[in-house]
Amino acid sequence: MGLKEFVVSLFQLDKDWTTRIVMAMLVMGVIWGLLGVIDSLMVRIQETMWGLSGTLVFTPQEYFASITLHAERDLFGFAQQVIYAIFIYFTIKLLNLQPRAKWLLNISFILINISMMFMEGPIVVAPTFNDNYFSATDWYYISPMGIPNYSNYVVSPLFFYGWLLLDAFTYLAGIWIVYHYYIASKQLKEKLPVPLVFFLMNTLLFMIGYSGVTAADVWDILAFYNLVPLNAIANQIAFWIFGHAVVYMAWMPAVGALYLLIPTLANKPLYSDRMGRISALLYLIFSNNVPIHHLYMVNLPVSIKILQEVLTYAVVVPSMLTFFNLWATVKGAQVKFNVITAFTVTSFSGAIAAGVTGISNATIAFDAIIHNTDWVVSHFHAMILLSIVPAAMAVLYFMIPMMTGKQWFSSKMAWVHWIGYVFGSVLFIVGYELQGFEGLVRRAEIYPRVPSLITAEVISTVGAVIAELATLVWFLNLVLTLVKGRNMNLEGVGLGQLIGTVGAALEWNGENINIPSLFSKNMIKKGLSGLWTLGIVGALVIVISMFPLAFSGNTYNAMPWVWIVLLSIGIVLISYPVLKGAKSL
Repeated sequence: MGLKEFVVSLFQLDKDWTTRIVMAMLVMGVIWGLLGVIDSLMVRIQETMWGLSGTLVFTPQEYFASITLHAERDLFGFAQQVIYAIFIYFTIKLLNLQPRAKWLLNISFILINISMMFMEGPIVVAPTFNDNYFSATDWYYISPMGIPNYSNYVVSPLFFYGWLLLDAFTYLAGIWIVYHYYIASKQLKEKLPVPLVFFLMNTLLFMIGYSGVTAADVWDILAFYNLVPLNAIANQIAFWIFGHAVVYMAWMPAVGALYLLIPTLANKPLYSDRMGRISALLYLIFSNNVPIHHLYMVNLPVSIKILQEVLTYAVVVPSMLTFFNLWATVKGAQVKFNVITAFTVTSFSGAIAAGVTGISNATIAFDAIIHNTDWVVSHFHAMILLSIVPAAMAVLYFMIPMMTGKQWFSSKMAWVHWIGYVFGSVLFIVGYELQGFEGLVRRAEIYPRVPSLITAEVISTVGAVIAELATLVWFLNLVLTLVKGRNMNLEGVGLGQLIGTVGAALEWNGENINIPSLFSKNMIKKGLSGLWTLGIVGALVIVISMFPLAFSGNTYNAMPWVWIVLLSIGIVLISYPVLKGAKSL
């Protein structure tokens, strides 16, 4: 395949306009995502090397710039651009619309990618070239860093222009999407399908949630040129109005994907259509109505903070409705276990695990302890890595064949991707939680070199490397699919059938799995000895767990953690299988 053919395959230039623009957004999103992964790896290397050897590999400017660029590239250049691409594609395809105002979407696509370049730093020399690291404004929440007369560290105004371009993309592309839902409403005789309801709701959430950050960005530009005075606290609060909404902006597409995938994979209708629609409405209200619950420590009235705490708990209501609705849908279903199923289950369970830590963050008393520590970093990375990204991957695993007409190049690479990604992500998150328990603050380049913190840092770094290598396997599989993937005849194939066809090629072993109960009555009869065998294995694990405890010495090291983990695994292996095998449960 020559260069021309490769470019045509990569950007799907021989397909319709919607596929071309969506593929362009996906390609650029993946590029920014990979660059953001490199940034995150720089952060992990810096912190880990400090713990292991007391040395700093990178300069402080490079370290803090990497944190900011990792967040901006992965959250906006990658996640937001890919989310909008998915919304655009399924809005047009599922509603069978002819896209209009193509110029508006093209402009939006250009704006978001220029915005990432403006936030970059090294390529910018306006107004004067002072240094390469103005992205070290440190995720920008430390207002008024970088602004003349308010900060000794003055950056190029293009950094703030980059934020304005991101705001413009959010609104222009959002208007484009909402406009096409308006067109569809004139043609539809029935209500929108629940997944599309969530896509529409999420687009509105983006535009509402960006109101504060847009105001802050405009304020920054005016203050940069000394046209208006700047109030740092008010500016910070205005900017971080999107601080919690942004989590739901990124997570709601995952919820919409679950509403699409779970009924399809289970081959059953949604348990309650009305419950899904009510959940979407409540999410839209409460996700934007808790804008400052990560700002409990700033100078705001206590009454407002308590209101934010109550409203945050209210977000639990649509979450409970959603999880119950989806669980009830899949209960009793016979589902093929494939990569799409695996990522879907990961997203569902990961959302619950990460959501629990979110509820604790919302409690003022608890937040006063863990505020701005790595516990918070662990929380939102758990939501991103264990729910948002897995849902996106589940969608992309059938969306890419749907767009390109090609089956995935390698199912084995897909499984390596899932196993490595989930395992690495769990290690990464656990490491950060341990750092938070130790009281380590966010962005701590230098910290006490005590064994507990060093161990936690190493765990996070090892997990990050494993997850990133697994993601590179997925990227390689994607490129090979575009170049060498087997052609599929998808003419007249419905979405459900397409997901089934793609999933069949990505199955683990092709056997049915009863999701609600892996230990059904039939399985107990056929494999009773297997349950008792697990109990024996559990007993051996408990015995083995005593050795790390015996060799732990003063216990102020990693050995007690090895002991308690092995002990817990052994208890689980004994408890459920043995009681189930003995027909006690």
